Amino acid sequence: RDFTIDAMAVDLNQFTTPASQDAGLIDPYNGRLDLDLGIIKMVTDTALRDDPVRLLRAVRLASELGFIIERKTASEISRLANLIAGVPGERAREELLRLLNSSRSGQVFNDMEKLGLLTALIPELSPLKGVAQPKEHHWDVFEHSINTVSAVDFILRQGVWDYQNEKILAIVPWSSSLAQYFDQPVNSGSTRRSLLKMAALLHDIAKPQTKAFDENGRMRFLGHPEDGSILVQSILERLRFSTKETKMVVLMVKYHLRPTQMSQDNLPTNRAIYRYFRDVSDVGIDTLYLSLADHLATRGPELIPDQWEYHTRLVDYVLKEHIHQKTEITPAKLVDGNDLINVFGMKPGSEIGELLEEIREAQASGELTIREEALDYVRKNLSINKKKTTQ
Repeated sequence: RDFTIDAMAVDLNQFTTPASQDAGLIDPYNGRLDLDLGIIKMVTDTALRDDPVRLLRAVRLASELGFIIERKTASEISRLANLIAGVPGERAREELLRLLNSSRSGQVFNDMEKLGLLTALIPELSPLKGVAQPKEHHWDVFEHSINTVSAVDFILRQGVWDYQNEKILAIVPWSSSLAQYFDQPVNSGSTRRSLLKMAALLHDIAKPQTKAFDENGRMRFLGHPEDGSILVQSILERLRFSTKETKMVVLMVKYHLRPTQMSQDNLPTNRAIYRYFRDVSDVGIDTLYLSLADHLATRGPELIPDQWEYHTRLVDYVLKEHIHQKTEITPAKLVDGNDLINVFGMKPGSEIGELLEEIREAQASGELTIREEALDYVRKNLSINKKKTTQ
């Protein structure tokens, strides 16, 4: 076995009544005492080396049970941390997801890194350490990433934020339906909530390689979401996350800046919201909450109330408009491909798909509401394109 608290058994022939709970207890390593004391202790000096996934399991058990890792065991975990890289991806994924299901995942990741485990498991995180950010940021890139995980737990009403007050959380959009949404299972062991925290951990993974200064001396990280999404794809495939899980986290990382880019100062247009959900696909809501957590973990104790209020108001507006657009567009299409072929003589091809998407976008923004308006839109569009072709 791995730890003393797991190395206990009972002889069922002797275990006869509830009053005799210790009858026949087989406990060669004093696991019952460690259980009472709340201690994670390896059974033998070779237990961790014999199966390195136990390096992660020790942290996971300590987190789930609220236990502490015994000093000698912790020292051995640190000494052997690099062995975690050789653990099959599917076994590492299972332990990692259980850590992500904790209500204090950010602190757990901090504890892991004190033992050298986090960057041993995901070496791509190591370059983030010590990478300074613009003055708006309270932490370097690595600390910011860990704190973004904690911020996710906070805004999803699971964990705490060291710099919290009631107003900070009270203005974050929330409902029972959103709670159910984030608890939706995605794959074996994963939920939207746990994958959002995975995206939070990895969202700035490409900042070190994209760091540069413009002509005014301003620090920039241009392209880090796109470059980061490529790195994240590789990381999650190595850890044997499913195709669906990987796609969801990759999209969140790629578009994590998009919510605040939909408008400047004012609320976004209906068209901007439609395009956002079209591009971010199934994780549009998740990415909105990642942007909120990113904001909290950027400012930390220096949060500016007016900016936070605007950001939460933006998210609330986008969520409500998205629900409105779904009810407006989903029930019925104003025109379809057959209409474009039969009414306008268009030939099957990409042009039809592009034109139908333009119509759906205009419908979402409220510019088109009935079939006749959609047909007139097509007629004008084709006329404009014809003029451009003849010029």
